[in-house]
Formats: sequence, structure tokens, C-alpha cells
Amino acid sequence: MTSVLPAHRADRASADASATAWALAARGGDPDAADHFVRALHGDVLRYVTYLSGDAQTAHDLTQDTFARAFGSLHRFEGRASARSWLLSIARRAVADSLRRAAVRPRIADAVDWRTAQESAQPCGLPGFDEGVALLDLLGTLPEERREAFLLTQVVGLSYEEAAGFVGCPVGTVRSRVFRARATLDRLVRDSETSGVLAA
Repeated sequence: MTSVLPAHRADRASADASATAWALAARGGDPDAADHFVRALHGDVLRYVTYLSGDAQTAHDLTQDTFARAFGSLHRFEGRASARSWLLSIARRAVADSLRRAAVRPRIADAVDWRTAQESAQPCGLPGFDEGVALLDLLGTLPEERREAFLLTQVVGLSYEEAAGFVGCPVGTVRSRVFRARATLDRLVRDSETSGVLAA
């Protein structure tokens, strides 16, 4: 039987169905299924929390926290939504909790200027690093709702329908947010290139 979905959409639907089946099997105590579940969705969660938090340094910790929370509540997962949507909602809460904790935590460092020390400890000179930092900076200028819609559809790869269900708004609203986010990012890139901040 031939799928009526475009190839990439069909592949995504198949991957989602597999991940959901692995989650349900892991809920039943299958360790191999648990491993497949993590491997299938680890990259999506890592990308999502990296962009939501704006901090690549803590993204791996947030990803681990997301999976720890997921396994802690896996007994309640019934497969009504895809495992990926369910996991991303957990990731969203993990990032929100992390940001709340960071807001009240005192910043302590032995260096005179902890910001300078932190920035000098960042990796640089890696292929694509500067472009990744520039993209994070540009995404950070978007309103939160537009940024999330853009990340879910353009980075994580959810369909507009899935993203709408995830954030709880109409599909048309998601399409509008993504359109406006793209327009803003295009304008910012053009402005940056004109001013010489970014390489052409």
C-alpha cells in the first residue's frame, strides 16, 4: 500500500509510531525497548532544549532530566499522543523549571567577572560554532510564542498540526507564527550582513 503522505512526512510518521511503540513496551518493563525509545528521540529533545534554554552547556543535563522525568512517569503514558509530543512537553517543563531555578540561584565564581570567565570557557573554532551562536542570538530576539513555533516545526520537525496540538492553539496560528518568525529572521540576517556583523 502506497502512503499518500510525502516521503519525509511518511518517514516521520513511521518513526513516531515506532518510538511510541517502544515507549509502550518500555512501560511494560522491556529494557531493549527503553534503549530504542531513548535513541530514537534523544536528538529531538537535545535540539529542543538547546534552543529553548539558549544554553548549549546545560542542554545535555536538561536532556537527561527530561528522560529521567519521562521514565518516572512512563507508567502513565498510554500512547494517545505520539511519544515524541509527550516527551517534548516534558522537556518544555524541564527547561521552564531550570530557568526558574537559575533566576533565584546566586551566581558565584572565583573570577572577578564571572561572565567573562564563562564566555572564555565556551568552545570556539569548531565547524559551524559561530553560525550556531549567531542563530541562537537571532532566535533569542523572537517573541517566545513565535520562537517555539519555529523551533517545533523547523528544528524539531513537527508538522504544523502536531505543533498546534503541542502548544494548544489552532493550526493557522502556528502557521502565522512560523511565517512571522521567518520574516523576522530573514530581516535580521539581511540587516546583520549589511552592517558587516555576519559574513555574507
